[in-house]
Amino acid sequence: MTWEELADAISICQNCSLCKGRTNTVLGEGNRKSPLMFVGEGPGEQEDLSGRPFVGAAGQYLDRMLASIGIKREAVYICNVVKCRPPENRTPTREEQEKCRIYLDAQFELVNPQVIVCLGSTPARALIHPDIRITKARGMWHLKRGIYIMPTYHPAAILYDPTKEQASLYDISVVREKLRELRIYDQLSMGTEGNA
Repeated sequence: MTWEELADAISICQNCSLCKGRTNTVLGEGNRKSPLMFVGEGPGEQEDLSGRPFVGAAGQYLDRMLASIGIKREAVYICNVVKCRPPENRTPTREEQEKCRIYLDAQFELVNPQVIVCLGSTPARALIHPDIRITKARGMWHLKRGIYIMPTYHPAAILYDPTKEQASLYDISVVREKLRELRIYDQLSMGTEGNA
């Protein structure tokens, strides 16, 4: 599947009821060749209106997280587990996530990241283990199919509870060390090739 085919498939998808309430689907954005990928839960109101991921207050916090380790947003790829906004920003159901998984898997295939950061418990449960608890698992690496995956708090959770910020900044610093260990930090801190 090409990026164009993926975008077309998502734009007309009716695999679950989330399609009924959407304004726009939200594919994702950033460097489509990035070794570092961030996966969130699903679009919120601002994302649904704009068709872009993480554009509201949570997106601004994510930008600050990245800046704290010297990486610009344009250097990474950002997407969500589900591509349509759940009503009232509720957590997408397991069935909704499963119906959308074909698109997320296609993104993994196309981007081919070496490191994935799960923003919140929904992507952590989807990618690591269905029973994972973010408070216990955050900041810890999980190796799956040769990809290093780390869960951390969702930026919205930090905005709701600022006491989580220190842990979040620690987690992103651990991500930086992994990028250095894998010898890919320099290309991320300097390059933004392959944007879309």
